[in-house]
Amino acid sequence: MSADRPAIARPAGKNALIGERTPLIDGAEKVSGVAKYPADLDATGALVGRIYRSPYGHAEIINLDVEAARKIPGVVAIVTGDDCDVTYGILPVAQNEYPLARGKVRYRGEPVAAVAAIDEATAEAALRAIVMEVNELPIYDRSEDSRAPGAALLHDDKPDNLERSVHTEFGDVATEFANADIVREAVHDCAEVTQMHMDPHAGIAEYDVERHRLLLQSATQVPYYVHLMVAQCMKMDKSSIRVIKPFIGGGFGARTETLNYELVLCLLARAAKGKVRIKLSREETFFTHRGRPRTKINMKIGMKKDGRFTACECTVEQSGGGYGGYGIVTILYAGALLNAIYDIPAVKYDGYRVYTNTPPCGAMRGHGTVDVRHAFETLLDKMAEELGIDALELRRRNFLQTPTTTINGIKVTSYGFPDCIDWAEEASGWKKRHGQLPYGKGLGIACSHYVSGAAKPVHWTGEPHATVNLKLDYDAGVTVLTGAADIGQGSSTILAQVVGEVLGLGLNRITVIANDSRITPKDNGSYSSRVTFMVGNAALEAAQNLQKLLIEAAARKMEAKPEDIECLGEIYRVAAKQGVEMSYEDVVREALVDTGTITVKGNFTVPREYQGGKFHGAAVGPSMAYSYAALAVEVDVDEITGRVNIENIWVAHDCGYALNPLAVEGQIQGAVWMGLGQAVSEENRYFKGLLVGPNVLDYRVPTIKDSPHIEVKIVESNDPNGPFGAKEASEGALAAVLPAVANAVYDAIGIRVDDMPLTPERIVDAMVKHERDTKAQRQAAQ
Repeated sequence: MSADRPAIARPAGKNALIGERTPLIDGAEKVSGVAKYPADLDATGALVGRIYRSPYGHAEIINLDVEAARKIPGVVAIVTGDDCDVTYGILPVAQNEYPLARGKVRYRGEPVAAVAAIDEATAEAALRAIVMEVNELPIYDRSEDSRAPGAALLHDDKPDNLERSVHTEFGDVATEFANADIVREAVHDCAEVTQMHMDPHAGIAEYDVERHRLLLQSATQVPYYVHLMVAQCMKMDKSSIRVIKPFIGGGFGARTETLNYELVLCLLARAAKGKVRIKLSREETFFTHRGRPRTKINMKIGMKKDGRFTACECTVEQSGGGYGGYGIVTILYAGALLNAIYDIPAVKYDGYRVYTNTPPCGAMRGHGTVDVRHAFETLLDKMAEELGIDALELRRRNFLQTPTTTINGIKVTSYGFPDCIDWAEEASGWKKRHGQLPYGKGLGIACSHYVSGAAKPVHWTGEPHATVNLKLDYDAGVTVLTGAADIGQGSSTILAQVVGEVLGLGLNRITVIANDSRITPKDNGSYSSRVTFMVGNAALEAAQNLQKLLIEAAARKMEAKPEDIECLGEIYRVAAKQGVEMSYEDVVREALVDTGTITVKGNFTVPREYQGGKFHGAAVGPSMAYSYAALAVEVDVDEITGRVNIENIWVAHDCGYALNPLAVEGQIQGAVWMGLGQAVSEENRYFKGLLVGPNVLDYRVPTIKDSPHIEVKIVESNDPNGPFGAKEASEGALAAVLPAVANAVYDAIGIRVDDMPLTPERIVDAMVKHERDTKAQRQAAQ
């Protein structure tokens, strides 16, 4: 952390929680095996739910015959598309997916029917008995094929198979390119990747026939959005539904929208009039997907001779899968965050989100920004070399002068980016080592940024962006009630620390209860790194409100003015009267007189001035704060096999203020690790719509054996709007990994490989081509 990190003002003797390296409050349950994940939940009396999935990539359903399956002894219920005629999705304007296919299937693995049976064997037998007759249609698993003239439409109301096209221009792009001394373009093709969270999807639903109520427990990052979609698709009153999120093994965006199996599970429970459990296999989890789409980027940058940007023009085409999902938001993010890291006078963006016959993509970690940042940072390095300017120096010449508002209406109020670059340069030995290592070894650097929560929620209701309730009772314990989903990032611990810091109490006094729609207040969910900033601010306000009540009670009891009361956590005292004090428990007893149990609330809403401009698509990109990262990578490239070995990583991340440095370091390391997988090995590949190798082995996700040394530097710029100065800490560094690795590979072997991932095959192909081209040039010169 920064040596001059901002100090938290505390009276002498008050407990310190914020800024301390604090183990996660649910850590013991997780490492001991006590924690119950969805697949571990009590399934006593539950039927086995299984899904019949389409073996076709694109087809009209002529007939679906489930009668033979219904007649199998032990089959309790079967549901099909006829049982739900309501679409669902994340955005109201893009809800075009049914829980079970109706009329057409648009990707292999799409749910078509589902069975509830007394055991696995019976459920499997029922699936085998289902017969589907279809009229097969052309399969397009690449956006360029889907957009080709005469291509069959996946959705009749979407011409050219475009889910959304986006066109924005800020500044005078043509003039600024004309003013440039150097203009360069590059094309990048980044493969589709998936999240590979620890646990496959699973859940339990129970339908109460007598009361017409439904209980759903599932692996989700967004219990509130799931609640809305269950009510919508089941045509049930929201008050008749209860959603609980148990422990889950990560999300990374895969669970930031309602997933088809959750709705299928609820439909099955109602049809079976009881309790049903679904546990998806890893292959089925791949089919459910919601990962990062294959993205083609055409990046064009203009510069002056001194390295200052004049303009940027970017065209993006994403292969989004068979349905809408988060697609509109993803394609908007890809363009919006070209801004807010460097000072670029003019930016033009054209984005195309394309329907393809593949599982739907979603809001994977670093939503929409990762592949575009890769293209920008690698082209930036190419141009720096051509101009003879050090790559880090070129970045410094394009720093923002903050606070500022960018050309697309984004407000930047804290900017630790320069400190990030300075540290990465020094820690990696950049000046002495870049370009000086032996052949096959290289050093590369790149930078990135990300939002601290979307300034506008997906479902605009006029309610606060976040609400936290605190309950104080006779036991003097404080219960934090939150709908924010802790998915492993430690958000529940952060809320406990924030409340404890304000009240001066240790974590032994604080309990966090999260994600039960019957008990906890609504929260929009864990996505876009919003929880620490938004829910943390709500918790801060709630704690301040509770502290005010306790101070008033202490003042009443000690016959003093509230402004003279000093709160030291376990002791309340009158500042001007030495020895006049009360214990915390006595203050609580006084506060409960005539009122009983105390419940206070804290809210947080993003002010209007931070919610972006008024142009079409302006709601995506604005945030109250942005994190920044600089990342250096050292690689060793095997010139025989083409394998890229990552040897060292140095990453500096501006998180505003590290509320829990232990958790922040873990989140930064996790972001880097996920970026490494996308950079060197991970890739979803399709053959005629068939996902090839949907398993842990063939997908080639890195293991701990592949882990390099990762040195983390926490930079603290103390954001004026964040809780205690904090902002995003989990996604901002990811996007820098890909271009840093690519730049390091170039430094190692002198060859640019722009597409991702940098597999041995791609590296060897590039080296062979380079050797062939070099030989041809020599022959031509003779």
